[in-house]
Amino acid sequence: MPVNPTYPGIYIEELPSNARTITAAPTSITVFVGYTHPFKTLNPGQAVRIGNYTDYEREFGGLYTSAIVANQVAYAVNQFFLNGGSDAYVVGLQAQYRDGAGAVVGGGTITPPTATIGDVIFSAREPTDSVAMTVTINNLRPSPSSAVDDMADIVIAYGARVETFRGVSINTSAANAANFIEERIGTAADPSSTLVTVAPNAGTYGTTFTAATQTPLTSTPPAGFVTTFSVVDFTDVFEQDSSLDKVSIFNLLVIPGVANNSIWSFALAFAERKQAFVILDPPADAAADSGSAPLPTIDTFLAAIPKSANGALYFPYLESQDPLTGTTIEQPPSGYVAGIYARTDLNRGVWKAPAGLETTLRNTTALVARGLMTDFRHGILNPQGVNVLRAFPGIGTVVFGARTLVTENPAFQQWRYVPVRRMALFIEQTLYRNLGWVVFEPNDEPLWVAIRTTIENFMLGLFNQGAFQGRTPSQAFLVKCDASTTTQSDIDNGIVNILVGFRPLKPAEFVIIKIAQLAGQVQS
Repeated sequence: MPVNPTYPGIYIEELPSNARTITAAPTSITVFVGYTHPFKTLNPGQAVRIGNYTDYEREFGGLYTSAIVANQVAYAVNQFFLNGGSDAYVVGLQAQYRDGAGAVVGGGTITPPTATIGDVIFSAREPTDSVAMTVTINNLRPSPSSAVDDMADIVIAYGARVETFRGVSINTSAANAANFIEERIGTAADPSSTLVTVAPNAGTYGTTFTAATQTPLTSTPPAGFVTTFSVVDFTDVFEQDSSLDKVSIFNLLVIPGVANNSIWSFALAFAERKQAFVILDPPADAAADSGSAPLPTIDTFLAAIPKSANGALYFPYLESQDPLTGTTIEQPPSGYVAGIYARTDLNRGVWKAPAGLETTLRNTTALVARGLMTDFRHGILNPQGVNVLRAFPGIGTVVFGARTLVTENPAFQQWRYVPVRRMALFIEQTLYRNLGWVVFEPNDEPLWVAIRTTIENFMLGLFNQGAFQGRTPSQAFLVKCDASTTTQSDIDNGIVNILVGFRPLKPAEFVIIKIAQLAGQVQS
């Protein structure tokens, strides 16, 4: 603060620096949007931040098996963390019963399958349309101080998962409090079992248990039911003032397993507004070539895909072992690839293409057979902007493409490569989040000097990390903010103009080795 001299002597005044520190924006915060566990999602429609898969299980119920409600999000988030991801938001959608036109039927709500055995209603906490769940009640006996069979052993079986509860009582007396059925198995509001909850039939559990052998928990979809998928469920997420729109910053957007042009269009437009990047999955049945006929080839879908510099398409699907059933399942590539983006950003930087032999995909057993291709076929798809996953002997399955959706458009050649576009988005997000102090400052030369100094220090730090082309800083980047960028008219209108340019690194996509035969003896 200014000094107030009153006596002869030396005074010290500390002056504020005209340069500010810029904190680099994150690069791999990933948003997942899609249907999550139909019975265990705590906050449907809300963007919930998670830092590991345990967080996902707590908020969204984890992995599940269902032929009715799509489960790609649960598996994609798992693959994201296994392949290097560490920070994500999930918007879990609540599926509803719908007819062929997409209209809600039967009230829409997908309720847990149930089984009523005597005076106890058992409700499943997992879908049973693909994997059967049964309740077995046996070993009936009286509880202490009781003359009737009010205690039993209860076995819940769900595929390979089995839960056994011994000595469960329906007697509400204080002596049986620890073994009371709601305490041991749990209610919908306070579950203890991971597979079922219980409730009294007609308001009471009665006085005696009813024995039952492998009673199935079932539910019947309403009349007119065709699907649980709805475009509106997804597009609402990308509307102005949605929960996701209010997230201050994220970098990657994934809609696992969804290949719908309307949803893609909304997602890409939303990503452009939020300075984010979308990782797209191909149609599930898309094949590499006509050898998989009658399946359609991937290039038959390309013309309809919305073109944006803020997106990239990866192909094909991958095979993995389902931890729930032990069987081989097919999974979309986006969750894996998002993890690769995060891993590459951490190890090399956002300016490095998330592709190449170092991008080995974890937790996959193989590419789907219809996605295998030759170099020739890859050479047809690559210029069309299809980023192919390839399997190489001794290496494994890797990401082997780094092109955006605008690859074929000559007007957008500067954004052909994924790392170039993501580098620009990174710089944009960083400057947007760090230059708020400029607003309402006096718009003149001292401010311009401070702006230039602040941004140049940030860009110099990136240059020293090898983020740009060029041997010197002057070759690598440019920062201008002076009378040539901000005129008197701009000043009168409250505008300060800043020009930031950079020379991006572009991947060595084609390695050409020229071999010549030398004639005659080489002289030493």
